Amino acid sequence: MKSRLKITAVKQQGMTLLEVMLALVILATSGLAVMKSASEALNNQAYLQDKTFALWVASNRLVELKLQKKWPSSSWQNDTEEFAGNSWHLRYQTVETGDSNFKALDIEVSAQKEGSALAYIRTYIAK
Repeated sequence: MKSRLKITAVKQQGMTLLEVMLALVILATSGLAVMKSASEALNNQAYLQDKTFALWVASNRLVELKLQKKWPSSSWQNDTEEFAGNSWHLRYQTVETGDSNFKALDIEVSAQKEGSALAYIRTYIAK
């Protein structure tokens, strides 16, 4: 009777092929999820870097306009500026407000000439 117990105990050591394959499927699926998350994080980092640079470009243009004390017209004006190794496309205009003593100044910055704006700043100017 003791010999039978030893034989069955020996047969049940180790994993079956099905268990090994299931473990590999689980590891592969989790590896794909980790790689997807890492890829999305890198894409978001590049977008945030571009957005930050675009905000800096818009802020710089706002300061330049304030120092020149020359306010743009009410139609959009386009310009290009080099910053951080990239070419940034700006457009800006003044907008009439409800109060005749103030005007609004809108500045938009995009990475491409006809692309959507990465940064948008609106400030108010006293006449």
